[in-house]
Amino acid sequence: MKKQPQSDWSRRALLKGLGLGGLSLAGILGLPIEEQVACATQGVSRASQPSQLRITDLRVAVITGAPMRVPLIRIDTNQGICGYGEVRDGASKRYALMLKSRLLGENPCDVERIFKAIRQFGYHGRQGGGVSGVEMALWDLAGKAYGVPVYRMLGGKYRDRVRLYADTPSVRDKDRFAEKLKERMKMGFSFLKMDLGINLIRNVPGALSRPPVADGERYRTTMHPFTRIQLTDKGIAMLAEYVAQVRKEVGNEIPLAADHFGQVDVNSCIRLGKALEPYQMAWLEDMVPWQYTEMLKEITSAINVPTLTGEDIYCLSGFKELIDQRAVDMIQPDLATAGGILETKRIGDYAQERGVPMAMHFAGSPISFLANVHCAAATENVVALEHHGVDVPWWEDLVTGVEKPLNQKGLVRVPETPGLGVELNLEVVKQHLARGEECFGPTDEWNSRDSNDRLWS
Repeated sequence: MKKQPQSDWSRRALLKGLGLGGLSLAGILGLPIEEQVACATQGVSRASQPSQLRITDLRVAVITGAPMRVPLIRIDTNQGICGYGEVRDGASKRYALMLKSRLLGENPCDVERIFKAIRQFGYHGRQGGGVSGVEMALWDLAGKAYGVPVYRMLGGKYRDRVRLYADTPSVRDKDRFAEKLKERMKMGFSFLKMDLGINLIRNVPGALSRPPVADGERYRTTMHPFTRIQLTDKGIAMLAEYVAQVRKEVGNEIPLAADHFGQVDVNSCIRLGKALEPYQMAWLEDMVPWQYTEMLKEITSAINVPTLTGEDIYCLSGFKELIDQRAVDMIQPDLATAGGILETKRIGDYAQERGVPMAMHFAGSPISFLANVHCAAATENVVALEHHGVDVPWWEDLVTGVEKPLNQKGLVRVPETPGLGVELNLEVVKQHLARGEECFGPTDEWNSRDSNDRLWS
């Protein structure tokens, strides 16, 4: 058999790859230019044409126990591609649904423009959840449309794997509490956080000084300066004993942070912070509400333990004063409140310019978790990302298409697949729907816009 010239095989391979094996290259070149283009592109996938992509629907599925109650959102398009996002844990699905009429007909690849249009409908705390969840889903769609992971569209990555820290709920028995932290280390975590609050000692006589509760008073909704709850010397010593026992169990080398302590005053925070100095804490979280910049600065200046806040702050503008005033040593945005993926990266970049590191707060489903992973990969000053689902056995089953387990010796690998890198496992979602909720049922009642959103005249 006569050997074919290499150039002939190359032409045949090219024609076959284009789905044009029945035509010769000369035959194609003899066609009008329009038909040449049509022939040359007829083998190209038309599943996604980013410039023609349009949003056609937004639907919600609210799940529970993940570990919190979480509204998942799905944004559909005219090309069959869908993007997933997540409203902040504990927030209402309506924060996202009210945005639907502002999204229909838009190209989801215009992420920043759409974000600027809907940003006015978010706010601090859970009220930022709708805008943030939609922003996640837009990035997921854009990544799928262009066939790249989200971190690539943010400018690339600084790391292939992101360090995780595990929240650990409190136990009144000091020895058992310490054992729980040690169990986190056995899971591979190399960064720990403990729930160390005044609830541990609230029933101990002499541990707290507080006025009697009056009819109608609600401790959980009263900001710290107004409860007039103070830690006594006994109470401070008891909380310090919890940390001492944990350090005895896990050692002094592993970073150990503390979640917020409860609604106590500035003076108690300073006294407690000084008592915890011997234990080399990674940070003390939300010692007073983030709105009180001067109070946080007073605490930060008075103790030799890093302070941190930020999980309830919406958008970069809410962080600037804290960062500029050096009111805390570290910041900790929750991406599902802060405005989504790009806005959280902006927050991190701004903090880095001023020498402030960033941890990332998270307590939702794997959808928001992976959004955080992409953001953390693309943001240089990230220290660690919280993993709040380690005690939920079905948590990772909610998603498919990603390398599992997600926690690999205290690290998570950044996905290389398009978008966020996962799809939802609808069977598992259905098993954990909140009572009375549908799995991405119709939401046509949110299709029509009934207001003028312009903020200027």
